[in-house]
Amino acid sequence: MRKDTDKLKALGAKSEIPLAYNPGVLEAFDNAKSERDYWVSLTCEEFTTLCPKTGQPDFATLTIRYIPAKKLVESKSLKLYLFSFRNNGDFHEDVVNIIYRDLDSLMKPKYLEVVGKFASRGGISIDPFVNGGRGKKYEALAAERFDTWRGVR
Repeated sequence: MRKDTDKLKALGAKSEIPLAYNPGVLEAFDNAKSERDYWVSLTCEEFTTLCPKTGQPDFATLTIRYIPAKKLVESKSLKLYLFSFRNNGDFHEDVVNIIYRDLDSLMKPKYLEVVGKFASRGGISIDPFVNGGRGKKYEALAAERFDTWRGVR
C-alpha cells in the first residue's frame, strides 16, 4: 500500500467540475520506479474546448504520453483539468501547447508529448503535436519522434 497518496485531494473525493480553465486542479505523486524508463499513455476520447471566435464546441481525442522522472500526474486531477477546457476558447494548436506546458511544469518528465486529433470542421481536421525531452537521450527521442510524426489517424 502506497503511503504517499494522502496529499492527493481529488482522488477518492467528490470533486466539482471546473467551469473555466484551471491548471491548479492538477496533482502529481511520486514515481516509485524512477530508476527505470517506462511509458505512460493517457487518452481522453471526449475532450472538448471552444472555438475562440465562434464559441462553437470542438471535439478531439487527446493523447498524452510521457516517460516520468520523479513525478506522475494523478489521473482524476488530469480528468478535472481537461474538463476545465470545456468552456475555454482556444485554437487547437494553443490547447495542446497549454496542456504540454502545464504537465511539463507539474511533473518535469524525462519526455512528454501531447497529440490532439480534432474532429473535422469545415472539411479540415487539425491534429497538433508537441513534444520535448530533458537531457541528451530524451532530447534525441523528442527530435526523432517529431521528425517521424505524421498525424495520420
